[in-house]
Order: sequence, then structure tokens, then C-alpha cells
Amino acid sequence: MSARHDWTTTPVTAALLRGALDVEPTELGVLPHRLPARARAQNTDPQLAMVETHPSGVRLAFRTRATAVELDVLRTRLVYVGVPPRPDGVYDLLVDGRLMAQASADGGHTITVDMAAGGAERTPGPPGTVRFTGLPEAAAGDGLRTVEIWLPYNETTELIELRTDAPVEPAPDPGRPVWLHHGSSISHGSDAASPTATWPAHAAALGGVELVNLGLGGSAALDPFTARALRDTPADVISVKLGINVVNLDAMRLRAFGPAVHGFLDTIREGHPTAPLLVVSPILCPIHEDTPGPTALDLGTLGTEQVKFRATGDPAEAAYGKLTLSVIRDELARIVAQRAEADPHLHYLDGRDLYGPDDVAELPLPDALHPDAATHRRIGERFAKAAFDNGLILPVT
Repeated sequence: MSARHDWTTTPVTAALLRGALDVEPTELGVLPHRLPARARAQNTDPQLAMVETHPSGVRLAFRTRATAVELDVLRTRLVYVGVPPRPDGVYDLLVDGRLMAQASADGGHTITVDMAAGGAERTPGPPGTVRFTGLPEAAAGDGLRTVEIWLPYNETTELIELRTDAPVEPAPDPGRPVWLHHGSSISHGSDAASPTATWPAHAAALGGVELVNLGLGGSAALDPFTARALRDTPADVISVKLGINVVNLDAMRLRAFGPAVHGFLDTIREGHPTAPLLVVSPILCPIHEDTPGPTALDLGTLGTEQVKFRATGDPAEAAYGKLTLSVIRDELARIVAQRAEADPHLHYLDGRDLYGPDDVAELPLPDALHPDAATHRRIGERFAKAAFDNGLILPVT
């Protein structure tokens, strides 16, 4: 710890956090969760158990005059055998809504995953510190400024202690509409540049809404406990981006998919009977447009600069109910049209309006499945225009 500052130490509590549905006390501090304890207790999938602790959209928010901030954290990061190392998770610091600084943590635990052989090995590590210094001083007479620290979307992040060179207090409710969003790894963040550059975070900034991001990498599988989490979370507008993970996992056929979507939407409506609700179908993904899952790693690309995924299903099986993205879009459009006759607040957005055929040549999916940083920005801009600027799910005021 630097001795150049007269530090104020503040324990991290739920009062300082936004975007988390639960905050679990730990031996060192707290662990933000994006699913409540009841949902976690009903889950048996290690992938979902991991990604719901990745704090996409979760941020500390406080008021202060501080020009130096330190945050002690214990991160858990993933390393994949045969895959180029992922960059460290990024922390974005915003002052009154403007991005002012970025940093990463050191230390932490590492989980090494062997996707070819299966299995993973955990290597423990010490806590680290994220440091931001040289923040602009408030002008004479200015009041407290709102500081937000957005946590990495791709690292489990246990929060230990906040230090500042001036006192802090929890930021008040900004009074903006709350947008609750659920989706797959693309909504989670995939390969976005930073936590405020994921497409939902970018769309929220453009739309002037408060984001609660339940994008769950590899885990948007129409689980009833996720629907109940959406039902029970306060929100003004809601969107659910459905389909790609059902294909990735080869989780169900058309016979089960339609009723599962109905049940998912029914559950959300139990808690939000009249809130604007937008159903978004998958963005264009050429490998799965007409080929069912499951999705598998292309083992031939291990050890190269860019690993890729491939579809392993047989296109002919779509005739027997196996799901492709083309089939899913048709079914989602049908379901929303049917339900909208009695639910005027329900809307549909074709994911290809966010990323479609004209985008593939310019911004191809690097691993054949996930968008890159530039594509996240494009998707966020298009979603904000469709959903917020045009009043599709948020009436223009």
C-alpha cells in the first residue's frame, strides 16, 4: 500500500454495489452473485456456477472527492491449454458517467482448463490490488462526484476493501429506468474490450438506463430458476435474448423448445405483468444457421493464434425437430406474435438486425461463435436505437 496518501478505508458492502442480485459474505470480504441463492441451490451445472460469479455489469458506485482509489480483490481467472492467454480482466473507473481510467488486478487464483482432454486444475494465489491515481480534483465549490468501478466481466471477483484519499458514501439512486437483460455469452461480454464496452453496457449508456445484466455465458438455456430470478428482480424494462445456447448444448428439440419459451415468459410476467418485455432472437452465426448442435471446439485450431468452434449436428436432423438458429427465429417470432395479441407490451427483435449477413464480411466472428470488441459496440448501438431511441420497449419521454 502506498504511504503517499492519508487513506480512508471502507469495507465493501451491498450498499456500494449495483447490478448484483446477491452479495455473499466471504472470509476476506464479499462475493457478488448475478443469480440469487435460491437459483444457485437448484443449479448443478459447473459452467453456470462459474459464470454467474463473473460480475458482468456489476459495479461499485459511491460519492467522493477522492483523487486516488485502491480496491483489494481476490480474482479467479481462467487459462485454457492450447489457447493464447486471455488478457487480464479490466476494471473501468467512471467519474460522473465518464470513463476516466482503467486498471487490472494482480495475484488471484487460476483455473487451467484442458478442453481437449477434459478436466481443470485450480492453482491458488494471493489477493491483489487495483489502483487508480491522478483522478481530477473537483473544482472549488463543486460537490461530491459519483465514482463507479465496473468489475471485469470475465473473472470471478471477491471484493475485500476499498481505500480512498477522501471519505466515500454510497451513491444515491440515479433515478433512471432499470433495464434487466438476460442472454448468452454474447450478452455476458464474450470478447468485449472492457466491462463498460460489452454491448449491453454500451446500449445502457446510450439509452440512459441502469443495467442489470443476467447474460450468462453458455447458460441461457431457459432454466426455470433463471426465469424466477428475472421475475423477482425489480425492473422497468426487460429483454431476453434466447436461442444460441439451446443449440450449443443441443439441449432440446422443437417440441420442448416452444413450451419452454412460453413457460419462461409466463414466469417473468408473474412479476412484471405490464413491463415492456422484448424477446430477441440470436444474431447471425453462420455455423449454426442451418446446422444443429452441439457446438464443439475445433481441435485442429488448438495451438494456433485463433481457436474456433464448429457445429457437429447434421442439417438433415432439423426435419426431425433438432434446433438450428433459423428454426429458433421462426419459432420465437411465432410465439411472440401469438402472445402479443393479449400482451401489448411484448415485442420481438430479430437478432440479425443487430448483426446480420451484411456484417459478416466486415466483422466476422473470430472464433465462429463470439463477436469481437468492434462488433460489441455495433450491436450495442443498434440495440439502443431499436429498443430505446425508437421507444420499442421504453416509451420516449
